[in-house]
Amino acid sequence: MKERLKTQTTDKNTVLFIATFASFLTPFMGSAINIALPVIGKEFNANAVLLSWVASSYLLAAAMFLVPFGRMADIIGRKRIFFIGIVIFSIASLLSAFSQSVIILIVFRIFQGIGSAMLFGTGIAIIISVFPLAERGKALGINIAAVYIGLSAGPFAGGFLTQHLGWRSIFLVIVPVGLIIILVLTKLKEEWAEAKGEHFDWKGAIIYGISLALIMYGFSVLPEFFGCILIFLGIIGITAFIKLEITLRNPVLDMRLFKNNRVFAFSNLAAMINYSATFAVAFLLSLYLQYIKGFSPQKAGVILIAQPIVMAVFSPIYGRLSDKIEPRIVASVGMTLTTLGLFFFIFLTDKTGTQAIIANLILLGLGFSFFSSPNTNAVMSSVEKKFYGVASGTIGTMRLVGQMLSMGIAMLIFSLFIGRQEISAENFPQFLKSIKVAFIIFSIICFGGIFASLSRGKIR
Repeated sequence: MKERLKTQTTDKNTVLFIATFASFLTPFMGSAINIALPVIGKEFNANAVLLSWVASSYLLAAAMFLVPFGRMADIIGRKRIFFIGIVIFSIASLLSAFSQSVIILIVFRIFQGIGSAMLFGTGIAIIISVFPLAERGKALGINIAAVYIGLSAGPFAGGFLTQHLGWRSIFLVIVPVGLIIILVLTKLKEEWAEAKGEHFDWKGAIIYGISLALIMYGFSVLPEFFGCILIFLGIIGITAFIKLEITLRNPVLDMRLFKNNRVFAFSNLAAMINYSATFAVAFLLSLYLQYIKGFSPQKAGVILIAQPIVMAVFSPIYGRLSDKIEPRIVASVGMTLTTLGLFFFIFLTDKTGTQAIIANLILLGLGFSFFSSPNTNAVMSSVEKKFYGVASGTIGTMRLVGQMLSMGIAMLIFSLFIGRQEISAENFPQFLKSIKVAFIIFSIICFGGIFASLSRGKIR
């Protein structure tokens, strides 16, 4: 009995280790490579559109494959898909470091996104598989804290590596970490595949991936009419996907999870709303601090790091709190604090003090901490074991779709108020007005999210 308990404890610690490191890698890579984009553009003589795809291609690929790989993991084994994912991610990182053109780099970034989808579609599901209900919030809090640590460390580490060792070193440092995860993963003997033997819905997976790609790419080219067409076609595709999934015995995404599981449906909606309202905040403030305040990129980064540091410190604490207090309550408090933080940024002017900005970023960080871990806990604890992979992939997709929507809203507002001009002293008033309008919209979206969070009901 003691030996069994010891093995279970070892498995839990091993799973938490590999899932946490994997959760650190992907946001670290994203935030670090953003710092290196100007240098990459200069080396390859790439225009702004191509450079944006160095970042967006990864995000798009990850969103397309998250749910399908989550479902596949439930069928053939979560550890197996996770293992393949970290191998693909590591190899793609190595090849990215030796890219000889921006097009080749974008191709390898797509493969990184596919590997990332395998990791995010299974990492949380494996944690839920080994941790009992009473310990899940704590484990998820640690896992989500790793995401925020990755976001925090990325700009500093990326800037340092790019300046001293070149942008290719950002990809190279990922490789040994990937190898460590692979070695530790081989020590994990257990496998989890509660849907083993069920049919994989290839047709649904293809329709889902293409439709999501059309919608996300469409948002990236708004307000052009072509973007509207793509979004419309994507919505038609998603509608066809939903109708198909309802008729299948073993769909890639069981729509009954949304229809019959109120907690699952509203928790995912709350996640998408939260990211839609908040993801563009760092982007907007980065421009504000450098253009309006005249701060250097390094100083702007020091100010912006206040939010992810708070998130990294408090996410495990509030995740553990959701083991004792109903996650719906804890997450809704977080959504409320986030709404307040967004509301206060509406009053941002060229004379707003740095201390006020940092204080509000701390408030936003606390709001995120209250929301993220408990909300994830609510999603994963509301489904049967055989749906853990799908649930993990679904909430990851909600996050990515929310991020794209947030950036789409910000870029659409800029297009309307500033047009396709460079930000300069001549249009600073329009720029500040754009930020004000963006935060008004984000505040309204997040306010609606409070009700979505409260409406989810209790976990049975």
